[in-house]
Amino acid sequence: MHVRHFVNLITKWSLGATLALSLSSLAWATGAAESSAALNKIFEDERAAYYAFDVLSASAEGVHEHDRRMPSVTPAAQRVWQEQNQALLTRSQTLASEGLSVQERLSLQLFQFMLRSRLESLRFREWRTPFNSDSGFFSEALYIGSAHSFNSEADYERYLARLADFPRYFAEQTANLKQAIKEGAVLPSEVIPGLSTVVAGSVYTKPEQSPLYAPFKAYPNRFSSELKQRLSEQAQAVFNEKVLPAYAEFNRFFTQQYAPAARKSLGASELPDGKRYYASLLRYYTTLPDANAEQIHQLGLREVARIRAEMHAVMATLKFEGDLAAFLTKLRTDPQFYFSTPQALLERAAWISKSVDGQLPRFFVNLPRTPYTVKPVPEALAPNYTAGRYNGGPTGAAGEYWVNTYALPTRAAYSLPALTLHEAVPGHHLQGAIARELRDLPSFRLNFYPHAFGEGWALYGEKLGKEMSGIYLTPYDEFGRLSYEMWRACRLVVDTGLHTKGWSKRKAIDYLSENTALSSHEIGTEVDRYISWPGQAVSYKMGELKIIELRQYAQEQLGDQFDLRLFHQAVLENGGVTLPVLQERIEAFVAQTKAAP
Repeated sequence: MHVRHFVNLITKWSLGATLALSLSSLAWATGAAESSAALNKIFEDERAAYYAFDVLSASAEGVHEHDRRMPSVTPAAQRVWQEQNQALLTRSQTLASEGLSVQERLSLQLFQFMLRSRLESLRFREWRTPFNSDSGFFSEALYIGSAHSFNSEADYERYLARLADFPRYFAEQTANLKQAIKEGAVLPSEVIPGLSTVVAGSVYTKPEQSPLYAPFKAYPNRFSSELKQRLSEQAQAVFNEKVLPAYAEFNRFFTQQYAPAARKSLGASELPDGKRYYASLLRYYTTLPDANAEQIHQLGLREVARIRAEMHAVMATLKFEGDLAAFLTKLRTDPQFYFSTPQALLERAAWISKSVDGQLPRFFVNLPRTPYTVKPVPEALAPNYTAGRYNGGPTGAAGEYWVNTYALPTRAAYSLPALTLHEAVPGHHLQGAIARELRDLPSFRLNFYPHAFGEGWALYGEKLGKEMSGIYLTPYDEFGRLSYEMWRACRLVVDTGLHTKGWSKRKAIDYLSENTALSSHEIGTEVDRYISWPGQAVSYKMGELKIIELRQYAQEQLGDQFDLRLFHQAVLENGGVTLPVLQERIEAFVAQTKAAP
């Protein structure tokens, strides 16, 4: 064959092959673009349905087209919501994932976990019990004003319209609770006394007393006197005719009908279809498809034994002569460990917060722009509430680290560093604010909160404080941290004990009393919480142990290449994720770090 002819043949073949490859690449790119567009449309449709169903969350996330009404929670509305979620899940399952980017596939995984979790909740009709021992729909409704803006007359009119909708909303919740009474799906009588206090605490006799009235006490300066007077008169009418009667009527219903119907059993497994229900809750709160109550219980027992040994080591450094029970009694009763005023407690919490803030650049590459503040737990919630909690607030607002100043003799100073690290930074505020500030992600992920990840990270944050300077200042502070870690280990034992092993409330209280330095008041409110909110308590330790495991894995794999700041970035850079997804992301982080020059 002539050389030129051979070259011509090669050239023709190359051009044809190149054209074929180009057409193939174009087809693949077109298919990928179509898959991406279809996925984004599913995400958009879900948000539209979600905001129309959960109008309070819509307001909190900056979507204000539903601000004039409260949610609809009727059985019919729940069925529509269930059908919408099932349809969205089906659409997402028929979508080809080959053409999606890594981040899109991750979003799809998380999206499907979210939808399946909702469908499980709807299957067990959790909407029949819209509260637990320390809060519920009635207390959450007191603070809806934080999600509204009050810059114009129209803003106030929308808010007034929503307030006027309270009677309908409370009537629907009450109807659901009556159905729950008929079907035996009610809370245990053991938690009713504490919950009754919270329900009664949400009842006000004058509009000005209610947190909901706050916008009518501070109008914009540019409002005329006439406008202020008119809005105030409208508000007085709405509160006196709608809001206050709705709360009073619900309190009467709760006291006269719901409380007497409370069940005598404790465990969720004793509810109708309760065993499957509790198993479903464990899968949801741990985000693990193979979560098993007995394995969680045994893990808790091992963790309790390990932490107890560390407690004894701290007692030895203090040269304490006596057993653990005697040391715990000292911690609960010695006045040196308690604050004399609510302000002193709040100021110490703020001091610890700022001390941690100053050290965050040593541990994190990226820090959130959103600030946070320290506030007392609202008075209406405080009696049966936890020692502290984080409130992220509506999108765009500063975070709030709530510290419980009720019953000061039960709020120990030695627990405050661990509480602050958990609720504020580097715990809930840092993790949640980073998630909200992520870019180029579907909006559902900005507030997506798998409990094992979020609570596990906050508990990990307590332990991370040991690597900071000046946080755990004394052996008592370190014992307080261990007591908090023990508290979460005990939750694995107590929650599964209550809901699968027939534990009594007294046995749960005794177990926490014997192993933690929590006050008797805190232990009582905690056990009420576990009884009324089954499964959630196991998320903390399960998540923390996974993060510690993955950190150890990364350190072993990377050796001198390991950078703690980059590890933390890898944990947090995708917002809230399930534990299986977190493991995938850390394994990818390790592989990428190894491959880097």
